[in-house]
Amino acid sequence: MRKVFAVAALITSSQLMAQADTTGHTLNEVVVTANKYPNKTSLTGKVVTIISRQDIERAGGRDLSQLITEQGGIYINGANSNAAKDKSIYVRGGRVEHTLITIDGVPVYDASGIGSNFDIRQISIDQVERVEILKGSQSTLYGSDAIAGVINIITRKSGTKPFGGYGAFNYGSFNTLHANVGLNGKQKQFDYSIGYSYSNTDGISEAEQPTSATKTFDKDGLKQHAFQANLRIQANSILVVKPYVRYSKNKGGYDAGGFTDGENYFYTVENLQAGVRNELKLGASKLNVLYNYNKVDRGYQQPTTASSYKANEHYAEAFAVIPFNKLTLTSGIDFRSSNTDQISGSVWVPNLSSDSVHHNQLGAYASLNFNSGNGFNLEGGGRFNHHSEYGSHFAFNLNPSYLIHEQWKVFANLSSGYKTPGLYQLFSNYGNRYLDPENSITWEGGLQFFTKDEKANVRATYFNRTINDVINFGFNSATMQSQYINQDKQKDHGFELEAKWKIIEQLQAKVMYSYVDGEVHTKAATKDTTYFNLYRRPQSQLNISWGSQLTKALYISAQANAIGKNKDVTFPPPTYEQKELTLDNYLLINFYAEYALLKNRLKIFADLRNLGDVHYNEIYGYNAPGFNGYGGFRFNF
Repeated sequence: MRKVFAVAALITSSQLMAQADTTGHTLNEVVVTANKYPNKTSLTGKVVTIISRQDIERAGGRDLSQLITEQGGIYINGANSNAAKDKSIYVRGGRVEHTLITIDGVPVYDASGIGSNFDIRQISIDQVERVEILKGSQSTLYGSDAIAGVINIITRKSGTKPFGGYGAFNYGSFNTLHANVGLNGKQKQFDYSIGYSYSNTDGISEAEQPTSATKTFDKDGLKQHAFQANLRIQANSILVVKPYVRYSKNKGGYDAGGFTDGENYFYTVENLQAGVRNELKLGASKLNVLYNYNKVDRGYQQPTTASSYKANEHYAEAFAVIPFNKLTLTSGIDFRSSNTDQISGSVWVPNLSSDSVHHNQLGAYASLNFNSGNGFNLEGGGRFNHHSEYGSHFAFNLNPSYLIHEQWKVFANLSSGYKTPGLYQLFSNYGNRYLDPENSITWEGGLQFFTKDEKANVRATYFNRTINDVINFGFNSATMQSQYINQDKQKDHGFELEAKWKIIEQLQAKVMYSYVDGEVHTKAATKDTTYFNLYRRPQSQLNISWGSQLTKALYISAQANAIGKNKDVTFPPPTYEQKELTLDNYLLINFYAEYALLKNRLKIFADLRNLGDVHYNEIYGYNAPGFNGYGGFRFNF
C-alpha cells in the first residue's frame, strides 16, 4: 500500500491541479440534511460531504455509485466493477444495511431484501441535483438504518425561466450508450421538472474467467429506463404542494458466482415511487407533511428456475421547524408500513405472502438546536420508536461545536442508532419473530480549519462505533435450529482527513484519506471469539482530485484513487469451509476534459478511466474493467 500512496502523492506534486470546488465558501455552505432545515455548515458540528450539481455534470460516463465512492470515508464495492453488478455501500466501514438512503429527505427501503437496504442502481444520475452525505449515527432525525450515516439524494429542480430544457448523450467502452433529456420551468405559481434517461451497455463478464475455462464467459449487460417528474404548486401565500413520481426499470445479466459463468442468467428490477410534500408557513415556522409510496418488483431468471420478490412500503411524516430567539426546534412523527411477497422458485424454500409478512413502525422525535451567535452551537434530541414486532426503542444525539474566530471549528457528537430486523429475518423459514433491533453508540470528534480568505480548509475526524445485538445467521440453542439471532457485538473505529485548497482562481485541489478498523465479538458455543471482519472494504483509501479551468471554455481534471488491501472470504470445494484471503491494493487514475460552446449552452466532454489499465478485483472471483473511455455532449436551453 505504501507504494500505491507514494505514486499517488508523486502524481499530485507533479501535476497539482484540482477539480473545481463549486461549494464556494464552505464555511457558509447551506445544507438541509443535517437538521432537516436549511442551515449553514458553520452552525452544525455534524460531518457533511457535498456533491454539487457541477460535480454531477462533470461525472462524464460515471454513474451515481462511482461518484459517491470517490468521497472520503465511503467505499462502494461494485461501483467500478461491471455496470450490472450489485453495489454495496460501506460508510466508515459499516455494514451495507447500516447506511440509510433518502431521496429529498424521505427514507427509502427495499422491504423484499434481507437487510431492507435500497438498491442505489435504481437512481439514475441524471435525476440528481445534489447529494449530501451525513456521516455518523443519525437515527434521532431519520430513524432505522442510520447507524453509519445518511446519503440524501436531492432530485432535479425546476428552472428559473418559463420554459427550459437540457439533455446529454455519451458513448464509449463496452458498447455503452447513455442519453437523457428533460424539461423544466417556472410560471407564476407553478414550477416543473420532467426528465427521462436511457442507458444500455454490453458490459463485461461479471465473473472473472479462470485460465481453466473451456469457453469464453458471456458478457453481462445492463439496460435502464428512468423517468422522473417533480411539480411545485404555490397554492397560496403560505401553502406549497410538491407532488412527484419516479420510475425506473433495470434489466441486467449476472453470473452464478466467482469464477463461474451463468449463461442466460438475468434479473429485472422495477421501482415506482410516488408521493407529495406539503409545506405550510406559519409565520417564521414551517410545517412539513409528506407521503411516499415505494414499490419494488425484483425477478431473477435462470434456465431452469425463476424467482420473484415484491415489496410495498408506505411512509408518512409530519414535522415542524420552529425558530425562536437563538433556538430552533425540529419535532415530528413518522409512520412506516412494509410488506413483501416472495416466490423463491425452489421446493426447499417456502414462499412468503404479504398477508402475513408485514410490519409497521411509528416514531416520534424532537431535536433542539442552539446557536449562541458567538460561535458556540449545541444540538440535542431524541426519538421514540414503536415496532409492531419487538416493541419500543429509544435513540438520542448530542452534538456541540464551537467556531473560533471564523477559522477553527471544534466539534463532537455522541449519538445512538438502531436498525430494525428485515421482514425476511422475521418471517422467513429462517426467521425469528423474537429478534431485537441492532443498536449502536457512536462518538466522534474533530477539528476543522479555514484560512481567512476561505480558499482552503482542512478537516480531521475520529470516530468510534459499537453495535450491540448484531443480527447474525446462526444456530439457536433455544429452538435447536439455524435462524437469524441477536448474537454479535461489532466495534469499529477510524479517522478521516479531508483538505481543499483553491490555489488560484482557476486551480483547486482536494485530498481525502480515510482509515477504518473493526472487529466482531461473537460467542461460539461457550467461547467468546474476537476477529477482524470488515470484509470487501479496504481499511485505507486515498482520493486525490485536481483540475483547472485553463480557459473560459476548456476545463480539465484528473483523479488518483488509491485503494488499500482488503480481505475477502471464499468457500472452495470439496470441503466448502470458509477461507480468508487478501485482495491486492491498486491505483486508478482517471482524466476528464470538457469544452464549452455557444455561451456554455453546449459542452463536449471526454472521460477516460483507469488510464494505467490496472487489473484489480473488488470481490474475489469477479471482474473489473481495464482502461475504458467515454465521450459525448450535454446541452441546455
